[in-house]
Amino acid sequence: LLTQLLGDDTMPERRPFVRLPTDVYPVNYGLSLKPDLIDFTFEGKLEAIVEVTLATNQIVMNCADIDIITASFVPEGAEEINATGFNYQNEDEKVTLSFPSALQKGSGTLKIDFVGELNDKMKGFYRSKYANPSGEIRYAAVTQFEATDARRAFPCWDEPAIKATFDISLIVPKDRVALSNMNVLDRKPYPEDDSLVEVKFATTPIMSTYLVAFVIGEYDFVEAQSSDGVTVRVYTPTGKAEQGKFALEVAVKTLPFYKDYFSVPYPLPKIDLIAIADFAAGAMENWGLVTYRETALLIDPRNSCSSSRQWVALVVGHELAHQWFGNLVTMEWWTHLWLNEGFASWIEYLCVDHCFPEYDIWTQFVSADYTRALDLDALDNSHPIEVNVGHPSEVDEIFDAISYSKGASVIRMLHNYIGDEDFRKGMHSYLLKFQHKNAATEDLWDCLEQASGKPIAQVMSSWTKQMGFPIIVVNQEQQGDDRILKISQKKFCASGPHEGEDCPNWMVPVSICTSEDPGCTKLKVLLDSPETTITINNVSPDQWVKINPGTVGFYRIQYSSAMLESLLPGVRDLTLLPVDRLGLQNDLFSLARAGMISTVEVLKLMEAFVNEPNYTVWSDLSCNLGVLSSLLSHTDYHEEIQEFIRDLFTPIGLKLGWECKQGEGHLDALLRGLVLGKLGKAGHKPTLEEARRRFKDHVEGKQILSADLRSPVSSLHKQADMQEEKNRIERVLGAISAPDLIQKVLTFALSEEVRPQDTVSVIGGVAGSSKHGRKAAWKFVKDNWEELHNRYQGGFLISRLIKLSVDGFAIDKMAAEVKSFFESHHAPAAERTVQQCCENILLNAAWLKRDADDIHQYLLQRKAPPV
Repeated sequence: LLTQLLGDDTMPERRPFVRLPTDVYPVNYGLSLKPDLIDFTFEGKLEAIVEVTLATNQIVMNCADIDIITASFVPEGAEEINATGFNYQNEDEKVTLSFPSALQKGSGTLKIDFVGELNDKMKGFYRSKYANPSGEIRYAAVTQFEATDARRAFPCWDEPAIKATFDISLIVPKDRVALSNMNVLDRKPYPEDDSLVEVKFATTPIMSTYLVAFVIGEYDFVEAQSSDGVTVRVYTPTGKAEQGKFALEVAVKTLPFYKDYFSVPYPLPKIDLIAIADFAAGAMENWGLVTYRETALLIDPRNSCSSSRQWVALVVGHELAHQWFGNLVTMEWWTHLWLNEGFASWIEYLCVDHCFPEYDIWTQFVSADYTRALDLDALDNSHPIEVNVGHPSEVDEIFDAISYSKGASVIRMLHNYIGDEDFRKGMHSYLLKFQHKNAATEDLWDCLEQASGKPIAQVMSSWTKQMGFPIIVVNQEQQGDDRILKISQKKFCASGPHEGEDCPNWMVPVSICTSEDPGCTKLKVLLDSPETTITINNVSPDQWVKINPGTVGFYRIQYSSAMLESLLPGVRDLTLLPVDRLGLQNDLFSLARAGMISTVEVLKLMEAFVNEPNYTVWSDLSCNLGVLSSLLSHTDYHEEIQEFIRDLFTPIGLKLGWECKQGEGHLDALLRGLVLGKLGKAGHKPTLEEARRRFKDHVEGKQILSADLRSPVSSLHKQADMQEEKNRIERVLGAISAPDLIQKVLTFALSEEVRPQDTVSVIGGVAGSSKHGRKAAWKFVKDNWEELHNRYQGGFLISRLIKLSVDGFAIDKMAAEVKSFFESHHAPAAERTVQQCCENILLNAAWLKRDADDIHQYLLQRKAPPV
């Protein structure tokens, strides 16, 4: 599952939770479903072959929002026994079927007839609204079962370790497309109603319930064969088949890449990728039928920007990796979800790097996942990667940046520590050993340990079982031709270094390079104690030494001032690699935020980036400057930081210009959009005037804006036919400054015009745009809380909404206000997010008190004429 909108949530009291009894387990589900796309209900028939391991007179299954009409059990070769009672435990989403006499050990068939509803909650078996090409509103019936919603479509043993095979039939209107995990075996008229057909699908491999899927709707598709003979189709809304071509191309390259990487072939005859109009997550890896938000799958050759292509490539890479890692071998329980997601979030980059080397995607990983995970994990309200999950309602809270981004970052560190060859060997034996079964995190460590001969379990549990990460403090001295480094570790906290006795330690793979060859690691050590001394031979006094080349180790670094001083020229003259320039700046920024150095030090470093050519480095700088600008919007010298931003971005803006040049690549297009957007937001007059001129030409049809410039310039919502374009506009609408218009945008966010999953980013856009916008958005969220909470309850979107609307505040009393609002308006799924937001507000306030005057002085004297 790719949660494009990551939130972080926690439940209050843990409910006692018991997994399903094991005295009866399923071997095969024969399932027939007949959805009604007008009344939004469905009828279902289940005939499951089950094994009774212990005589019992009841069967306990998962079931939610389903009414069972009749149920019976037919022991093999014996008489049918009708169930005498159905006892629903709604709280636990279970049903107990009682039988008049004990069901004996052995095989039998469980038959259940039931009805359910096609809900509008984007989970279970639900309806998704779309307009057909002639503008009529219609509904598709689609599924989203991860984590625990298969039980909303049919009574089942809805736990990942209870695997079975599935024979699925769908009874649907004959003019609709019907898809499921497997290929169609047969499509024949339905005897009782000639407007319907019955579509029968092939038997699935042994699999978990959360990966079962079906879709009924109107779609076009494009199709190709991968080099290893798998039929790949991308299904798009009617009339938009060509928007599926890019994803098709990626999928066709990706399947053989994974087959080769894991040395295990893709196990099904076909794979479908399909765009769903209403979809809560980014995408879902259902085996053989992967579902996506439209923006994560569709690319219009004329109207899609470069960042959308890249996003689609990553999501396709992520979901296809799950076909092996997750679907073929599945986690034993939700506690191990992080491994499933962290692994897919790491390997999606490996795959995109293989398909599109020109994206320089690994540098982008550092800015998109790695630094984000470090920021969240430095909070007191973070959590370990591996969380013991009991009740399934706790699962939602771990679909967050720790499971995904920190998970991916520590796997990247592990891959680097083991080396690619042994890593692949270990992966291969893991997939072979556990295929069609379930595994726990430790099982993977065992396989990697055997392949590499390194203490993997010991190293990795220090990263997965305790929260947080270390800051590595480095000092050096020269002795003859040798450089002596003293390195120590302690826990890094956003509020400053962890002082005290009980400081946790990590097993830290530390690599070191020197200016002699910045791209090559000179030395590797495993730091497994609080401190150690390292000698590097043959380093002359004028060479610099850099820790963590490639920014692979999951830690922050604090250099002695002399070491830092010697690294700065490497930023100016670009001898440090882009990813290391980015890492250095990001570390310093977080040290300033934590009060360990002055923010002025970071501003000085930022000025050294004036010759920077790299998109990702600019992107990270821009992000940190945004945080600073938002912080200083609480003071009366916000204009001075805006001026600092304009000065920093103007030279690169002039160099890039507005028009793309001959022979430019993907990254230049991304950089142009970023820089112009930043200059515009900082009030750079020439940029704003040019943007207005180009927008006017675009509206009047004189000169169409290139897709890469539409976010910085903004565009028109109603006419936008493409979801990607609508989302682009929704995100920038908030950037207006007139108070009455801000209210209009907020009202628009909840209107029919905006898809439910996108309301969050419209409100977030307003909150992130200005001081006024921030206040207005928070007030709007409070005033409309009932509707918003009802719309997203339980899911991760509610967390995302809260984070976007309150994270920018920097006054102590706001933290108290947010805390008390959520004490009286419970959002159990977002409990941890609320704690994290309050912590961030207090950190911002402390930062402002501590550094505001120094920053102000620096910004003033920077502009003062030399005496």
